[in-house]
Amino acid sequence: MARLECRTNASTPGEEAVVIDMVIVQQSQTPTSFATAENGLSAWLRYAPLQGGQHLHSSVPSHIVALNSSTVSPVYIAGQELQQGLKSILGKQCNVHHSHYGGGSNVVVGTLDEYTKAYGALSSTPDLLDDGYLLDTIGNTVQIIGKNERGALYGAFAYLSKVAQGNFIKVAEVSNPSAPIRWTNEWDNLDGSIERGFAGNSNWFSNGSIVSNLTRTAEYARLLASIGINAVVVNNVNANASLLTPINIEGLGRIADVMRPYGVQVGISLYFSSPTAGVRGQANLTTFDPLDESVVQWWTNVTHQIYEQVPDMAGYLVKANSEGQPGPLTYNRTLAEGANLFAKALQPHGGIVMFRAFVYNPLNETVWTADRANAQIEFFKPLDGEFDDNVVIQIKYGPIDFQVREPVSPLFANIPKSAVAIELQVTQEYLGQQCHLVYLGPLWKEILDYDLRVDNETSLVRNIISGERFNHSLGGYAGVSNVGTNETWIGSHMAMSNLYAYGRLAWDPTLDAQDVLQDWIRLTFNTNPSVIDTMTQISMESWPAYENYSGNLGVQTLTDILYTHFGPNPQTQDNTIWGQWTRADQKTIGMDRTVTNGTGFAGNYPPEIAEMFENIATTPDNLLLWFHHVNYTQLLKSGQTVIQDFYDQHYAGAATAQTFTTLWESLQGKIDDERYYDQLFRQVFQAGHSLVWRDAIANFYYNLSGIPDEAKRVGNHPYRIEAENMELDGYKPYSVIPFEAASNFTAIVVSSNTTAGTAQTTITCPSGTYDVAVNYYDQYGGASHFVVSLANETIGEWTSNLKPWIGNSEGPRVLGHTPSIYIDGHSAMRITFSNVTVTKGDVLKIMGTPNGNDIAGLDYVSILPLGVVD
Repeated sequence: MARLECRTNASTPGEEAVVIDMVIVQQSQTPTSFATAENGLSAWLRYAPLQGGQHLHSSVPSHIVALNSSTVSPVYIAGQELQQGLKSILGKQCNVHHSHYGGGSNVVVGTLDEYTKAYGALSSTPDLLDDGYLLDTIGNTVQIIGKNERGALYGAFAYLSKVAQGNFIKVAEVSNPSAPIRWTNEWDNLDGSIERGFAGNSNWFSNGSIVSNLTRTAEYARLLASIGINAVVVNNVNANASLLTPINIEGLGRIADVMRPYGVQVGISLYFSSPTAGVRGQANLTTFDPLDESVVQWWTNVTHQIYEQVPDMAGYLVKANSEGQPGPLTYNRTLAEGANLFAKALQPHGGIVMFRAFVYNPLNETVWTADRANAQIEFFKPLDGEFDDNVVIQIKYGPIDFQVREPVSPLFANIPKSAVAIELQVTQEYLGQQCHLVYLGPLWKEILDYDLRVDNETSLVRNIISGERFNHSLGGYAGVSNVGTNETWIGSHMAMSNLYAYGRLAWDPTLDAQDVLQDWIRLTFNTNPSVIDTMTQISMESWPAYENYSGNLGVQTLTDILYTHFGPNPQTQDNTIWGQWTRADQKTIGMDRTVTNGTGFAGNYPPEIAEMFENIATTPDNLLLWFHHVNYTQLLKSGQTVIQDFYDQHYAGAATAQTFTTLWESLQGKIDDERYYDQLFRQVFQAGHSLVWRDAIANFYYNLSGIPDEAKRVGNHPYRIEAENMELDGYKPYSVIPFEAASNFTAIVVSSNTTAGTAQTTITCPSGTYDVAVNYYDQYGGASHFVVSLANETIGEWTSNLKPWIGNSEGPRVLGHTPSIYIDGHSAMRITFSNVTVTKGDVLKIMGTPNGNDIAGLDYVSILPLGVVD
């Protein structure tokens, strides 16, 4: 059996002193729930028992007063949540009352109006906005008072978050949301698939309609409410008109009924040409012209039907005239006229239109001034002021498409008369698809804190999208989450930190990303300082590491933009119509986006920012290749050349990824085994795949530029045995496309997809103990089997089916990224056998048995001295 040795560095659990009501209480670092496996479904709402919780009963009230007895009220839910949470965390049973209760100490939760009716006016009226709350734990009564019912529920979750983290410090605080719109976008399709989803099938759709079992819907609404999310767009922005059939509209009503008690509203994405799509149960028109009266009436009628089933529907999300989607431009109408079509249909019902700014046309790369990054400005700036008041322009944080680093979209500064929201991507479409750990809180904070200096005044992005900077009542956040039926919700336990961070930052973007992360760790895992420190280190280093090995200096994520968006393929950036160009050639690289010589994109920013980006000397190095076309020998501010920095950072990023595995292994015994092994599986994969990334990018640019690595690492791998150089029987060399996805540009595959092949070689390294690493390919549509032997003794075997086996784990584990049917950087995998005794002269043999589409591809074997990574 293939085995990946797991090194353990577990220390003896210690004790942590915490202050509770100014009394020092000793709290064990070891949670009481280790014996119970955890699948991640409860996420940060585990309400894990606090060690010694029975001694803390006096720190919380004995009764709960939830000032609403309707089971569909968020206040009622708040009472139930408080009861469940206090019992689970502290072992304290509290009775719930639904009217004034005067006996004993109480937690009172309700709206400000209901509290005043039951208990009289507060000594001072809190300054609450919609969804805001007061949390006061100073007196004998804990007061959780919301501006509205949703705010009261948010306050209850905030109180329980403190209790669950062992924080009993007395507070009296008002918390208001930064913006009214705090939505998630789910790219679920009616057939049950999820575009750019990496965690199973849809929670809402199957076979063209809404599913009958909505248990997961309630669970998701609960999670979202706990972090202040107030609406979910349940279907893909690349929408299907069939969502608007009467039976599906009725199904939307069922979804809304389940979410409503948690204060989460339902929104839907629309297909612009739905009137001509022959939607069953709706009129079929011959036009979708937004100014045609029959089209106006069609959308008015459909909107009325939806509100009959979903009286509190949040509104519509619209993607128009982008990536093949129809829109108003088809009829020479403006995007504003298209958006206002839906706005007017929604106005009587109080709904809003989220109109995506992700609009661009195919471009000709040979035109030097062509630039997809300019498209948003070109389409939307001339229309500023023409959108109805209930239209919000939804803008991706950067000008291209959720890249590992982009400058802030200048559109935020160019449409001051229009309400705007920022679109962030929780799902890691371009950033490792939940198979690479990338904590996105720091990336988002960098964007939200950016000062665009409109009119030479402070203009932080977070204050623009909140509506504060330009005096709009609407604005906010849209997070593309794409949760699925996987028990981890998003496909990875650690990736859930991004959903949590999204909600917390949408509520309060001034929060520190590391503080948010550590709250999540304490709630999701435990309060052991070594667990917190280790997970914090891995998470906070993860975005810089991924940027370094996937594309630094602002060159974008050098993934395959034409296929999976997962593995490396820098060739796909250029020579396409899609405008994610690097314009790399043998001597130069980077997009010239200056006004002086290039596409003019830099000039879209307000003058202070535009001047900075116009000049190489003042452009930050981490965005150099975004704004400037330079020689590979261009010196950075560090004094290093562009090409050498490429080499150095790609090696540094991959080296950091190797440390994540060791750091994670130190957590064994400090968290539950189920989540420990599941995440270890992903850290092992990331460590191996980061090397694939490193080599692919470094080799590609070395091959293109011809400039060698000063450190002599690129193309120099003394511990590798190339598979094509081994003695082959039933295998044949295979020229990999793209070439950089294989070491030495070549792999081997079986000569026939019905018979096994072997590759063998005689070991020439000195006798000793080594790690043996095998880089191979795992193609979608089959499951090849491999056996590795040394001196005729098997040292490991495995099946190539996205389910590598981790020592001591139970059962197969699935990565979940978008698979590939090809031998390429997406299907490239690595497995390591640790502490193998090797004798010089031994014969190393690998036998690969193909299956289906998987032709048992092998790239190389590395015989590594312990502690060395090639």
